[in-house]
Amino acid sequence: MLLFWNIQWHFLRILCIQLHVTYYVRAIWPSPNTSNVKLLGIFENASSSSESAELYIHSQAMFKSAVILSQEYNITIEDKYIEWHSIETVGHGIETLRDTCKVLSISNVAGIVGPGLSSEAHVIASFAKTIGIPAISYSATDPDLSDRSDYPNFYRTIPSDKIAAKAIVKLFEKFHWKSCILIYQNDAFGMGGNKIITDELNKNNLTVRGSIIFSISTLHMQEDFHKYLLESESRIVILWIQSNYIPLVLKEALKYDVVGPEFIWILSSSISLDSFDRSYENLIGLLTVEPVAGISVNASINTTLLDAAYKVWQKYESETFPVSSKVHSYALFAFDATWLLVQSLQKLCSTIKTNSSSSSSSPSSSCLSFSELSFCFDRRFSQSDLLLNTINHMEFLGVSGPIKFDSNNLTDPVNGPYYYVQNLQFFTNGLHFVPVLKYGSSNDWTSIEPTNTIFWPGNSSKIPNDHPMIKGKTLHITVFESIPFTMITDHINEYGYNEQKIIGFIPDLIELLEKRMGFHACIHKAPSNQTYSRLIEGVANGDYDTVFGDVRVTAARKESTAFSDAIFDNSLRIITRRTPDINMDFFLLLKPFSRKLWLLIFGAFIYAAVLFFLIERQDNEALQNRSVLSQFALSVWYSFGNMAGYGVDFNVNTVAGRFLTASLYMLSIVLLATYTADLASDLTIAKSKYIISGIDDIKNGKIPFHRIGIRINTAVEDYYLTSISRGVRNFYPLTSAQELYDSLLAGFIDVSFIDASTGEYVTNNIYCNLTLIGDEFDQGDYSIVTRKKWLYMNELDVNILSLQESGELDELKRKWFQKKTCPDLSEASSELQILPVGGVFVVFGFITILSFLLFIWSKRSTFKRYLFTLLF
Repeated sequence: MLLFWNIQWHFLRILCIQLHVTYYVRAIWPSPNTSNVKLLGIFENASSSSESAELYIHSQAMFKSAVILSQEYNITIEDKYIEWHSIETVGHGIETLRDTCKVLSISNVAGIVGPGLSSEAHVIASFAKTIGIPAISYSATDPDLSDRSDYPNFYRTIPSDKIAAKAIVKLFEKFHWKSCILIYQNDAFGMGGNKIITDELNKNNLTVRGSIIFSISTLHMQEDFHKYLLESESRIVILWIQSNYIPLVLKEALKYDVVGPEFIWILSSSISLDSFDRSYENLIGLLTVEPVAGISVNASINTTLLDAAYKVWQKYESETFPVSSKVHSYALFAFDATWLLVQSLQKLCSTIKTNSSSSSSSPSSSCLSFSELSFCFDRRFSQSDLLLNTINHMEFLGVSGPIKFDSNNLTDPVNGPYYYVQNLQFFTNGLHFVPVLKYGSSNDWTSIEPTNTIFWPGNSSKIPNDHPMIKGKTLHITVFESIPFTMITDHINEYGYNEQKIIGFIPDLIELLEKRMGFHACIHKAPSNQTYSRLIEGVANGDYDTVFGDVRVTAARKESTAFSDAIFDNSLRIITRRTPDINMDFFLLLKPFSRKLWLLIFGAFIYAAVLFFLIERQDNEALQNRSVLSQFALSVWYSFGNMAGYGVDFNVNTVAGRFLTASLYMLSIVLLATYTADLASDLTIAKSKYIISGIDDIKNGKIPFHRIGIRINTAVEDYYLTSISRGVRNFYPLTSAQELYDSLLAGFIDVSFIDASTGEYVTNNIYCNLTLIGDEFDQGDYSIVTRKKWLYMNELDVNILSLQESGELDELKRKWFQKKTCPDLSEASSELQILPVGGVFVVFGFITILSFLLFIWSKRSTFKRYLFTLLF
């Protein structure tokens, strides 16, 4: 309702202005009606808004000044002065066509100056083509009007929005902006501007984050624009609407606080600030990008012609003439459009007269002949092609700059164009637009001296970013208790009271980011029964702003939320109980064979010895001339040596003995190979303390699945279901990290999966009787969780990368993950210790003692004599 009354007051005020202006215009300007050579001026009615009143008054005044100046310069067409006729429009193309048709039905109009609006220009340009007269606009900028094949009779002295789009691109490049939001009105001007600006930005790798339509019929946005702006990833707003609608949009933007200091608004034209409260400091920093005449950017213009035009204006309507520096640029474009028609008609008639004079066979032809039909659509200008050709080749220095057209393709002027950027700045007497940058023949922006200082939103001199900044905002951060990333400890505050304090890697990281980015962190601890999956869902549903913690990035999670750059690279490990040292058997060398097998082997080589004794005792020289006991002993030695693979120092002499030896060799090969393999296996097992060596053993089923503990609703569960059980939930479910540790210690499970960083910390500092086994697997990253399209994601990523590059993240990792308070316990060594093979040395010692005793026994007589000598 308030907006409605504001609009009504706005229009009443404008109407008063228009009545005042109309009085002076109609009362003072001369309007002779003695010539049939007329130019029609089409101008937007000033009553449409006070913002367009200046453009209307100035443009129409300069149009009339150009016509009167042609009279003062004695420019005639077939001995008659050129006169004017003007109409006022309200922005409706059909109504403008109707009023134009009325004038053409009663007057010989040789050309049209205008219309000013692009929506009207499409209609009038098509009509001008039908009746064969030129239409030259001074303010219609729709790029679609540039195509000469569609609009052969249309020209304009103002550059099209295609040039404005290129100037905007250069502006973005100058300030290193990459994106924007575009608000445009729903007519030819707005839609054409939206299309060409979007295309030009995209062509230069710049992004239009979104477009919002302003309805010129309802005077409202077609969507909740302030919410759209606040949720957008860009903070640059291009407002491409007519000047009379701009205040309505800006007032709404001020109401919902979507102007400065957070947003940068770029307007398509400057506006009057009379309808604004001058205390609105949030308007400071507004920019305008608008076409201007050459005089505004110190380019060459026809100052003589301009001064003469101003004198005419002041002579007939001094009340509306401002100081020369305040004349609207569109008025200069209107003068040059009028002067172009005046010069072209004069040249056309001069050419026709010259041609007629040189031809003796034909009488003088009229240069302004029309078909004598009353209905405007049936009228035709006979010299249409000649007049258009004359305009195409016309070239002169006008009051807005050089005037020249490309006769082949475009309806736009060749020279120029000129733009400048105005900046809304605060002065002691209020807010004012100040020109700060100019754009001309260099096709780039340069400073305007001495007013080259730009004041940005918030009255800052620092170039703002094109994306939302988190500085000064409160960020609600949810953390999840997980050792050592986030831990809760008791703390005595400065007042002597006991309170809980959050410590760990994550709180330290938050503190670093808080200092760098300038936000205020409000940390919330997630409920102890909350799972990682529920936290992710909470972020996706908007329950949490962000989650900082040991949250792994997975494909499923990225479907509903966004993740920052990695804050920690991690993997999974297997955690299990630390088993006590295995009691090594002193006679481990006997373990490969059972007792029965050892007895069977002993019996086999005694049996072979008996056979050898029986077979070889008569024929083998090594056994001859010995006692039976000595022969049997050598037979036992032969059997043992061949069975053990050692061999003996004599050979068999019989065929039967050779067969017996071959059988011993065969038995030796099998027994030695089996013994060696089993002994090596036993020694390996003796060196290993755990039932598995890594993840492959789990995949191969060496541990019953129900003895494997898995935390549900975590990335670990996803990995287990995907890579191990093929979707079968056959594991021992765990709901928390504490339950994982307790279940291992209680023997409910044998192993579990844990993040390597957490596992290393807890086994080195808290649970000294737990340990990690095997290599790392399932490499992944921890990241900060945010909503999709979170406004500050880019800023967060940049600062995380900065922490990585500066080494501060590595310093945090060393602080929290290189602690070790558990005592060092002997781990299984790859070196073979004495105990497993000690038995063989005992056997060796026993045999050596036995050998020495046998040696003594064989030398007993010698020892007896020696002892007898010593004693007696």
